[in-house]
Amino acid sequence: MGVCNVTPDSFSDGGRYLAPEAARARVDEILAEGADLVDIGGESTRPGALAVPATEQMDRVLGAVRHAVSRGACVSIDTTSPEVAARALDAGACAVNDASCLRERGIATVVASAGAALVLMHTRGTPADMAEFGRYPDGGYKDVVGDVCAEWELAAAEAHALGVPRQALVMDPGFGFAKNARQSLELMVRLREVVARASVPVAVGASRKSFLTAVDPGAAPMDRLGASIAAAVHVAEHGAAIVRVHDVRATRQAIDLSRRLRPAVSVAVGEG
Repeated sequence: MGVCNVTPDSFSDGGRYLAPEAARARVDEILAEGADLVDIGGESTRPGALAVPATEQMDRVLGAVRHAVSRGACVSIDTTSPEVAARALDAGACAVNDASCLRERGIATVVASAGAALVLMHTRGTPADMAEFGRYPDGGYKDVVGDVCAEWELAAAEAHALGVPRQALVMDPGFGFAKNARQSLELMVRLREVVARASVPVAVGASRKSFLTAVDPGAAPMDRLGASIAAAVHVAEHGAAIVRVHDVRATRQAIDLSRRLRPAVSVAVGEG
């Protein structure tokens, strides 16, 4: 899943694709680099970000959504607004990526009516509530895997009650959202448990996030490519069905090569 942020303030590429022509070019770039899905969003979820009115989001994203659909892309709209979700689905998007864990119940109603897919990301609170996601308290979870999965299931059950079939749901554990670096890394290490508990496809978005600085303190978002790729390969090998990334070509190369090498490594170990 390639990311297209049509925003002025996203944490790693804010402003680069805000102009309509830049957003269309970004969509083309994502597709040329081999993305299977294009995730288009018009509101930042960085720490401290304020909510963006639905009308402003639609002004930002609908042109990019229509362009991506015209290119034959499978598009997810990254929004917490039911109104934006509805308009994007009408424009041809096939999924809604809700980074609020169904804070707005209307998201589920819209998705159900459209027969679309719903990516539910685990989080607590809103971006505006939290000055720094990476400083979430160590004692915030009794068991991060168990707590995250249980809280996600509550949102999934609500979505199902509102008409979204279980098979239309995707679980995102929300790396970096209401989780500090230690908690995000533990979720990554134990991703197979997350996948088993969710019993639906799992999407992971670790690309360029601040918790990756655990291995390179002070690295800016654009300088986290190595850690981002390592994270993507790890989660792909441990059951993630969707990997949401900014650097599509580099990540795809790494995952594809890792898969090709796996049989060779197994044979070499066996022969040894």
